[in-house]
Amino acid sequence: MNVQRAQEIAESPTLANVTFNGVRVYIQNVDENKGTARIFPIDDTENEKEVALSDLREH
Repeated sequence: MNVQRAQEIAESPTLANVTFNGVRVYIQNVDENKGTARIFPIDDTENEKEVALSDLREH
């Protein structure tokens, strides 16, 4: 996923269909300099992690 699209999703009030390793996730914020996003699974809000934008898929 590119930085601009990830930022749009993170800033949107609408929940987008984004997955990380097949698990649906919420994008909290995007670090443009590092090319990463802070995410958590929709059904496990305590399991936050930072992942490469290239590992995120929009469906």
